[in-house]
Amino acid sequence: MFKNLLIALLLLHVSVTYPQKAKAQSNLELSVQGTNILMDGKPFPFSGISFFNAIFNPTFNKSSSERKKWLSKFDRYGINVLRVWGQWDNKLGFVDTCPTCTLYNSDGSLRQEHLTTLKNIIQDAASQGMVIELALFARESYNDNIRLEQQEADKAVAALTRELLPYRNVVMQVWNEHSDRVLDHLKTIKTIDPRRMVTNSPGYGGDLGDEKQNQALDFLTPHSSRQWVGRHWEVAPLEIKYLQQRFKKPVVDDEPARNGTAEFGGPAETPSPFDQILQIYQVWQAGGYIVYHHDMFQKGYGHPSVPPSGIPDPEHNPYHRMVLKFISKRARYAK
Repeated sequence: MFKNLLIALLLLHVSVTYPQKAKAQSNLELSVQGTNILMDGKPFPFSGISFFNAIFNPTFNKSSSERKKWLSKFDRYGINVLRVWGQWDNKLGFVDTCPTCTLYNSDGSLRQEHLTTLKNIIQDAASQGMVIELALFARESYNDNIRLEQQEADKAVAALTRELLPYRNVVMQVWNEHSDRVLDHLKTIKTIDPRRMVTNSPGYGGDLGDEKQNQALDFLTPHSSRQWVGRHWEVAPLEIKYLQQRFKKPVVDDEPARNGTAEFGGPAETPSPFDQILQIYQVWQAGGYIVYHHDMFQKGYGHPSVPPSGIPDPEHNPYHRMVLKFISKRARYAK
């Protein structure tokens, strides 16, 4: 009888403990404390990669198992944050762009197909301890006159905030490289979801944001100065350190200098991967965080810079592999 009772207790323990563990894993809570980013109250080594087309890429979204395979690969290279965009409807010819590649209808309602895909990405990322940094709106689309009117934008932000309430491993970044009505959208988000981490990319490289915006946001994600300043691996870390010291909050070098085409803010001359490695190292030494920016999405399928999958594959070429192998050694080189 004692043996049967012991087995029953063990089964009860399994049935209670494991669902709770799974639930906790799917509700990872991102927060900040001083200049540190935390996950479930513990330091989180926020290390991202630009994957702007993630919601709209057919290979990545073929199945949950396919996504998890890629997420595991990112993890092996030290990546625990995907920076994805809610708008991928610009006319620049980037891989996977299309007129309907956006979370929003023109009336501010949400496109259910893409919303479902986003939620699936978020859940698969959470299962592997990863974060999604979601840029709600894109300057590239805005420049192409693809934009929501004020009332419709408010409706879209409110609806998306409500939909993402259960998912705590998401950072909402209001804009990529723009600052239109940031404080209005911040207020909308915080009214619905006070604990949601909100940030913004205020403008092109070197735009560090205005005082009111930087004071209000949970942490800062500027695009630091790129190759046109010369030794960007020295300049950009100073920008990150300045913001960190002035505003006493975490700072992410969100879309730093990169390799590839000179178009879209790229380098006029061929860079070295050591340029990126030095910059990343100096940002880490300053106590900041990084997102690896690259050229693996800026042309169409078939271009040598774009992986056949359209996914930013860490092993697509030796340049990326070298930088990302360094990022995977963060625990060795960061303070």
